[in-house]
Amino acid sequence: MTKIWQGISEFTAVADTGSFTEAAKRLQISVAQVSRNISELEHRLDIKLLYRSTRKVSLSEEGALYLQHCRNLVSSLDEANRTITNLKATPRGLLKITAPVYYGEYHLAPLLNEFLAIYPEVELDLHLTNNKLDLIQGGFDLAIRLGQLESSSLIAKRLANRTQHIVAAPNYLASKGTPYTIADLHQHQCLVGSVEGWRLRDSTGKTVITKPKGRMRCNSGPTLLNAAIQGLGLVQLPDYYVQSALSAGDLVAVLEDFRLPDDGIWAVYPQNRHLSAKVRRLVEFLAARL
Repeated sequence: MTKIWQGISEFTAVADTGSFTEAAKRLQISVAQVSRNISELEHRLDIKLLYRSTRKVSLSEEGALYLQHCRNLVSSLDEANRTITNLKATPRGLLKITAPVYYGEYHLAPLLNEFLAIYPEVELDLHLTNNKLDLIQGGFDLAIRLGQLESSSLIAKRLANRTQHIVAAPNYLASKGTPYTIADLHQHQCLVGSVEGWRLRDSTGKTVITKPKGRMRCNSGPTLLNAAIQGLGLVQLPDYYVQSALSAGDLVAVLEDFRLPDDGIWAVYPQNRHLSAKVRRLVEFLAARL
């Protein structure tokens, strides 16, 4: 079984470098061993893969075709070896992460600080922004994304659930009345954020988007939260904004029967990061804590 693989790494290295000597250096074996293993490979296949001269090495037509398959084999083997190595590896090096501002400050950052305390060889570069940055172009290892994900080539792991509530202060509801249907929202002062429409589910289970109207608009969740507590109107915000105020009685949730199912809080990362020990360990850590 071993002989099936023998010569493939050597053949690929020679094809990539154009030299038996350079291939031997890459593989850290002798030139004679490279030559011998490739010759044995050609003998087993009964095909000439390389043309050798004193000045250069070139691929035969069959060798060029065979090389395409060999590269995939070598790449898969290297990836398998890295996977096993990283299972044992201690996370180390720089972690570059981006996350939304409020969620990053109040929920993510404390956990990242805990992670750094556990793994002292890890360094952190945290970018908090509500803009969705290009992870590849920006060199990011990981992004925390909230809600519905757009289709992409990135790998995504759900870390936790997120519940959207429509809430208001008790004194506002006592003065203006409690909405009982989605249509009732048009009779109320709504506090509008950066999202133009509020997503809800009607009595048939269909998702509907209603455009709230009110005399206050702001792209800051904490500001809208404070305005709702002050009795200025209704607001739709995720649970991590409003849970404390709901528990304290400063806010009351309305239209709960029309609330959509929970969406997600996600760790999103490029495919070439999923084998990294630091990324894998961090994703596991966040999933356990959130």
